[in-house]
Amino acid sequence: MKTYLLTTVFALTTFFLVDMLYPPTNTTSRLNNDVMNYLQEATQSFDRIPNERKEMLKELAAFIREKQNKKEEVKLIFICIHNSRRSHMSHIWASVAAHYYQVQNVQTFSGGTEATAFNPRAVAALQRTGLTITKMIEGNNPRYQVQLGDNDLVEEAFSKKYDDPVNPQRDFAAIMTCSQADEACPFVPGAALRLSFPYDDPKAADGTAQDASRYDARSQQIATEMLYCFSQVNQ
Repeated sequence: MKTYLLTTVFALTTFFLVDMLYPPTNTTSRLNNDVMNYLQEATQSFDRIPNERKEMLKELAAFIREKQNKKEEVKLIFICIHNSRRSHMSHIWASVAAHYYQVQNVQTFSGGTEATAFNPRAVAALQRTGLTITKMIEGNNPRYQVQLGDNDLVEEAFSKKYDDPVNPQRDFAAIMTCSQADEACPFVPGAALRLSFPYDDPKAADGTAQDASRYDARSQQIATEMLYCFSQVNQ
């Protein structure tokens, strides 16, 4: 009897771990292969996420789950000061994670307390993961198309304020990705939920020998945490 119980517990534990780490198989045909490889590697790093951050990510997962249960659209805005680096990475990786775990009706956005431009170093870091990013409109604030996989898996990226008309105006979750934005926006009008997930700014390494590795590390951290968040939605 004791052996049977231990075997059952082990089997259930294995089932839930596999379910959390790996997506349904028909998702894999939609995201491109390089991105899939990157994501599968990232899921192996869930144990490196500090417990405190896991609890915050679970709070966002609960918001997504509640919207799903009500058959409502899930709208997430990631906010930092300049909408240049961390908020774009979060917006894009959240969209990828939703597709990876087949969480439906998720729309992701980004914005800043001011508009600047999607930083080229952040663009390059995302391209190194296998994402195809094309500059569609030139200028001081270029517009990019981010191809996640199949032709309809596309995100548009450009710098804007968080309350720009292209972003949702009500009933969304506002996720602050830097401490400056967290301090500058203690209240986000229209937000149904406000959370703070600050990330260290890779800008500190700009122009140094470490800038590419610093941007890659930040991208990987954000990707891993967004994957963990969406892995929890159906738990």
